[in-house]
Amino acid sequence: MNEASGHRYPGVAMLLHWLLAIGVFAQWRIAVAAENAPNDEAGSEIMANHFSLGATLLVLVLIRVVWRFVQPNPPLAAHISTWERWLAKITHTLFYVLLIVMPLAGWLAMSKYGNGVDVFGILTLPAMPVEADPEGAREIFHIHAAAGITLLVITAIHILGTLKHTLIDRDGNLFRMLPFGTPKA
Repeated sequence: MNEASGHRYPGVAMLLHWLLAIGVFAQWRIAVAAENAPNDEAGSEIMANHFSLGATLLVLVLIRVVWRFVQPNPPLAAHISTWERWLAKITHTLFYVLLIVMPLAGWLAMSKYGNGVDVFGILTLPAMPVEADPEGAREIFHIHAAAGITLLVITAIHILGTLKHTLIDRDGNLFRMLPFGTPKA
């Protein structure tokens, strides 16, 4: 293995990264579609997909966290500045926290309505053992939505950082998370 390829993420981490990225984008679009549905019934049907995908993303991010402990991330290239290292650490930590807390919050809110979460008709996560509280459920969903906006902002920062490294620095940093190209050591 050459030094540059030692800075590339393993295939499992790449796969999980891109599945989570696609899932987050899909979740955003599904939520917008549900909000703009012509009626409550259509919105509920669309949101069922949001709940199912949220449960799936929770499983994927938990696998990613376990994988990260089993297979630590490759080191950042030596030329990355201190502020970029800190920003990367903060954004990645926030990604993990939000991607774990958001689906759990959605599940908790559904539980406060007395409902479990159907996952693509394959299984149903039972309602958590919490007191019925529709007003509390609505509040949790408001917080969940704000967290979603925060996740989108962090995603935009992440993408802007990737574009900076790709187009301005031209350091090949993008190729750390792709199975082709050459990351700079």
